[in-house]
Amino acid sequence: MSLGSGPSSPPVIVGIILAAGVSSRMGADKALLMYRGRTFLENIIAALREGGVQRVLVVLGHNADVIQQSLDLSSVEVVLNQDYRRGQTSSLQAGLGVLGKDEPDGIVLCLVDHPALSADTVQKLKQYFKSTGKPVIVPQTQGKHGHPVLLGREVFGRIAALGPGLGADIVIHQYRDRTEYVEVTDPGILLDVDDPESYLKLAKQK
Repeated sequence: MSLGSGPSSPPVIVGIILAAGVSSRMGADKALLMYRGRTFLENIIAALREGGVQRVLVVLGHNADVIQQSLDLSSVEVVLNQDYRRGQTSSLQAGLGVLGKDEPDGIVLCLVDHPALSADTVQKLKQYFKSTGKPVIVPQTQGKHGHPVLLGREVFGRIAALGPGLGADIVIHQYRDRTEYVEVTDPGILLDVDDPESYLKLAKQK
């Protein structure tokens, strides 16, 4: 597998943040919740930037206007998913659809309900992708797999072809024998903030 534009070139990696959901269990837009002085979305964008990802796509859907009016998203590319009610896969497909002919070598797929991601984890995923060329790179800590995951270009087409109601995990599992699990010391990969109770737990870790 050839990564990058030349023999010594680093692979081109794009960050895609999925933030289009209704957040029904939380009762508020998770993108705008605060953590360590910034919103969830701002924290994830910062982690990607500090981790060396230059191009970042943010997929919005529910309350997209409110989120865009509340935050300065001029440094990222906003993708609107009109079909966000079809679920998370539709948002990932919307993000991949923007890449078009200028597809990167891989994407770092981030979920807006994982705001405690560290830049070191992003860097490590990129390093392992470059050194191994594996199509799926998954971080793990304490024996548990977390987010974000890095997906290589060869995975994109299969995800784009998924029908309504089918999760991207279906495709990722097809690459189980070609998945690289990367050990990190980042508890943030396991912090899934999906309801008020988990948000309170997150707040206690400040």
